[in-house]
Amino acid sequence: LKKEWNSPIYVFYHPVPDIGYHEGRCYHEFKCTATSCKKGVRCYLDKKDAKSTSNMRKHAKLCWGEESVNMADEAKNANEARTIISGAKNGSIVASFERKGKGKVIYSHRQHTRTETKYSLMKTGQPEYYIPSPLTVSCDIKLVFARTQQQIAKMLQEYDGQLNFATDAWTSPNHKAFIAVSVHLEHEGKPLVMILDIVEVAEASKYHTIQSHSGENLAAVFEKILKEFGIADKVSGDT
Repeated sequence: LKKEWNSPIYVFYHPVPDIGYHEGRCYHEFKCTATSCKKGVRCYLDKKDAKSTSNMRKHAKLCWGEESVNMADEAKNANEARTIISGAKNGSIVASFERKGKGKVIYSHRQHTRTETKYSLMKTGQPEYYIPSPLTVSCDIKLVFARTQQQIAKMLQEYDGQLNFATDAWTSPNHKAFIAVSVHLEHEGKPLVMILDIVEVAEASKYHTIQSHSGENLAAVFEKILKEFGIADKVSGDT
């Protein structure tokens, strides 16, 4: 069947379709290649018009625009159409930002917000790109940190020898005290330095929270970090 798929419309879909069954009927599902599209077009093989591409054409116009479909139709075969469509991605700005679907084109003169301006710049030339929300980024960063922490902890726990540590304390402009803890070791014959954590140092009193770089507070934070990594028994020195 694949040898018969010579229509230029196939260039808008992945070359190998998914084969499935629905209520005993076999079908080919062609996945759209548009980045922002997660849908496909099903072609049932038991129909008289099994080779019809009308539904594929309708879907391609929605995702790629009628101009791109017309350009593909002018090609002699699918290979030539694929070359034309590839070049069309860097075509005129009018074609790139043409409204897909029905309805009139509406222009707004309202100034972008700061967030919208950032999104507009990041999507320049590739409007189909997905930009995650700040909440999603925050959750992903926490997840990456947790997994990386586990990997580093395992490496340090299995390290053959003692570990050296360094601490650095400072106060931010808003009078909050912080401490950074780094580990120093030899890895594959080369010196290796890694930041284990940066934490806020806060001492809770009966009435309020005190930001302090006292030796007792620093020692408590340092001990807590070592226990989190499971390397409290591998300390050679601290500076």
